[in-house]
Amino acid sequence: MEEEAKIAYPPYSVLMSVYVKERPENLKESLDSMFRQTVPPDEIVMVEDGPLTEELYSVLDAYSAQYGECFKRIVNEQNEGLGNALRKGVTACENELIARMDTDDISRSDRCEKQLQAFMQQSDLDVLGGQINEFIETPTNVVGQRIVPCSHRDICIFLKKRDPFNHPTVMFKKNAVLKAGNYMELHYNEDYYLWSRMYLCGAVFANLADILLDMRVSKDLYARRGGYRYYKCQKKMFRFLRKNKIISAGAYFRAKTVRFVVQVLMPNKMRAWAYKKFAR
Repeated sequence: MEEEAKIAYPPYSVLMSVYVKERPENLKESLDSMFRQTVPPDEIVMVEDGPLTEELYSVLDAYSAQYGECFKRIVNEQNEGLGNALRKGVTACENELIARMDTDDISRSDRCEKQLQAFMQQSDLDVLGGQINEFIETPTNVVGQRIVPCSHRDICIFLKKRDPFNHPTVMFKKNAVLKAGNYMELHYNEDYYLWSRMYLCGAVFANLADILLDMRVSKDLYARRGGYRYYKCQKKMFRFLRKNKIISAGAYFRAKTVRFVVQVLMPNKMRAWAYKKFAR
């Protein structure tokens, strides 16, 4: 029997950003999950967003020694925020297809292979994400999921209310991201802001129905999704949607009112219930 011909997958880059508060063991798990993909990346672009700990540098140095030029490091002398870090990273990526990844999550081993297949089958696709399991401490301790819509039409509808992608699962075309202005700094909303601008540029979206990634969450997740600062950032995001006529005046008023109640007025336990019940 003749050996089955290998599929010629397009090359792709992985884009990551690390900052001083990351745990070295989580960073290592995350990097391993990307280097061990069934279709490995051609390069991983790591933005070091400000000075790091010696333990983090030790992890990064080990990967530099092992993978050489395939592990590209970009150094920000000061912490510039995720949006600005990813903006530099996108520009530095050599390939048209870029897979985003966070430094404390774990990608499934066939995540990128599935995404590459989808891009090969649909030539006009610009952004492709997938579903996630949320876990505490170990991936087997699943505490939730975030399931997002799959079709372009449903994603565009969902975008008017909430972020329609799980950010660390996405693979996108570099040129489509640059056409929309690349990542920009909008605290807590860097990705949602980008998808909204890509929507205005006519980008084509999709999500796979598969779980692509195990996302590490903490017990204080919902506490961090509250407070007046978080609310102000969300309000700014929805003001952008209103200004660009993605949502109506009524939808903007409802969005900021609901978020003020949930993010500012609600105690943490009630906020956790509201997110789990209505924002999955």
